Amino acid sequence: MKGDRVEIVVDAGDTTRTYEVVASRAGRRVETAVRRGVVEVSEVTRSGTVVRTARFMANRVLALVEQPVPREDGSEQNGYTGRPLREDPET
Repeated sequence: MKGDRVEIVVDAGDTTRTYEVVASRAGRRVETAVRRGVVEVSEVTRSGTVVRTARFMANRVLALVEQPVPREDGSEQNGYTGRPLREDPET
């Protein structure tokens, strides 16, 4: 969703640097992946096409903060009944 963003804090020797990857247009999202010692943060379209990618060495990454945009349509709350999905057999 437009506005989704990921902040990456990287150790740059004697200081730290902060980078941001933001979903800049409607319908885009930001995805993160950690593979073979590399942290990869990508802005992706609805169809799955990667628009841009930032790559960092995993041992240099100090923090990776995902900040999704709050959804206003309430779609995540539809169907919420206030009770657990299943009863706990232990009780």
